[in-house]
Amino acid sequence: MDKKITISRKDFLRLAGFGSLTLLSSLAAGSLISGCVDAGEADLSPTHKSSLSKWEPDVEIALKATLGEVQLFKQEATRAWLYQGRVLSGDPASLQHLPDTYVGPILRFKVGQKVRIHFTNELPEPTIIHWHGLHVPHEMDGHPKNVIDSGETFIYEFQIANRAGTYWFHPHPHGRTGPQVYYGLAGLMLISDDEESALGLPSGEFDIPLIIQDRTFNEHNQFDYLPRGQFDRMAGFLGDQVLINGRPDFELSVQARPYRLRLLNASNSRIYKLAWEDGSPLTVIATDGGLLEIPLQRDYVTLGPAERVELWVDFNHWVVGSKLRLQSLPFSGIGASGMMGAGGSLANGASFDVLNVHVGRATSEGERLPDRLSEIQWYKPGDAVNPGQPRRFNLEMQGMRPTINGRSFEMEAVAKDEVVKLNNVEVWEFANRSNGGNLRGRGMMGGMNMPHPMHVHGLQFQVIDRQVEPDSMRDWESVQHGYVDEGWKDSVLVMPGERVKVLLKFEDFTGLYLYHCHNLEHEDLGMMRNYRIDP
Repeated sequence: MDKKITISRKDFLRLAGFGSLTLLSSLAAGSLISGCVDAGEADLSPTHKSSLSKWEPDVEIALKATLGEVQLFKQEATRAWLYQGRVLSGDPASLQHLPDTYVGPILRFKVGQKVRIHFTNELPEPTIIHWHGLHVPHEMDGHPKNVIDSGETFIYEFQIANRAGTYWFHPHPHGRTGPQVYYGLAGLMLISDDEESALGLPSGEFDIPLIIQDRTFNEHNQFDYLPRGQFDRMAGFLGDQVLINGRPDFELSVQARPYRLRLLNASNSRIYKLAWEDGSPLTVIATDGGLLEIPLQRDYVTLGPAERVELWVDFNHWVVGSKLRLQSLPFSGIGASGMMGAGGSLANGASFDVLNVHVGRATSEGERLPDRLSEIQWYKPGDAVNPGQPRRFNLEMQGMRPTINGRSFEMEAVAKDEVVKLNNVEVWEFANRSNGGNLRGRGMMGGMNMPHPMHVHGLQFQVIDRQVEPDSMRDWESVQHGYVDEGWKDSVLVMPGERVKVLLKFEDFTGLYLYHCHNLEHEDLGMMRNYRIDP
């Protein structure tokens, strides 16, 4: 149902440069269906004009993916792929660029708002944007079949139907998601609502997003990505230094008062086991899909690729002048024997510093953490149409190929066991069969223990059960106390030998959506499948 609208070269250049609002507003096609806009030579025809959308957005944004550079180090600037945007109508605070970095921008929306985004591709290859975690029609979800070529524009129209929370957006072309994210394309999307606002949580300068990534740079300060071969790609790309908000030298200076820290693991494949160096507990207030019912404490938090947590941190707990370190603690059970992963020498599961924090002046200001954060309308396992027989998805390495139920990605193919019904509640089980015990005797991949952070598009789900094979128990125990399964999720880490059951409801929209491993190298190698919601 996508529509292509041809516009003149002159008007296209105005659009790519965030030109007139009148032109941009006239390009939306369909009530909630966007179009792909060609940079052609002909003007809009009367037929196109008569079929334009009457859908009026609360916020309208022009966003483009383009080539640029940023000064991350001394001497040579780093070439990067960037999202750049501008608010065309609505609240100017809906888009915030982060200074001196390749990541971003941050998009800020409110529940119920209608949003229109004109996305223009200025990259040398096809791309598309996926709004990670959002509940949107399938045409708006960023399926790789909807990629646009360089010089084209895709118009997104959707209403914000999610709970308040921390979401994000990134590219989703098949086979190129890993490198496009790695070279810089990722941004946060922060959603608010009245329930959250009434809590009086830290806001403004005391509400800090922290995008965690690992990268490797060559001697000329350029991103070094290219995997050395298929075997290396199986482990996923691991950089040798950690960046926060796209900065290698990021340090957080805070006042001695409460803060809200929003953490996103936007790394291609790295898992973080986050803890304060001095052993102080972490207070978790939200996960992928928004606020928890009550605050929870963890000695550490395990954060797989694409997962988010929000922390409430009262820096009054430390003496003014203190220097704190947020670390990633060591854990086991990752990768093949002797393999660090493509790109760097810092192994998945190694111990390293993530963030340095400096506690500044004391202040009498500060909010009290509420005892209760949110009212959540949970699904119940008894509501499921298959509580005793969950849909089983076996996650395996077959030779040099990561698979789901023995299958790899096909652009529009859907197997019979990947068709679900609108309004049904179901139990899905992800079973990670890539632990060494289950793969003995299968050749060179037999010793590879590969975690799989599984992401389901178009909805939020509940984690209702975790089980682990006896021969994987030791490795699983090194991370399992850091899981935060008490909230809504759209991504869940499944360790080697682990089986995770999730409860999902397929609401509001029919059509074709994706589920896949969010180790981006695994995804690009085909560990991704479609599921279809039928009426």
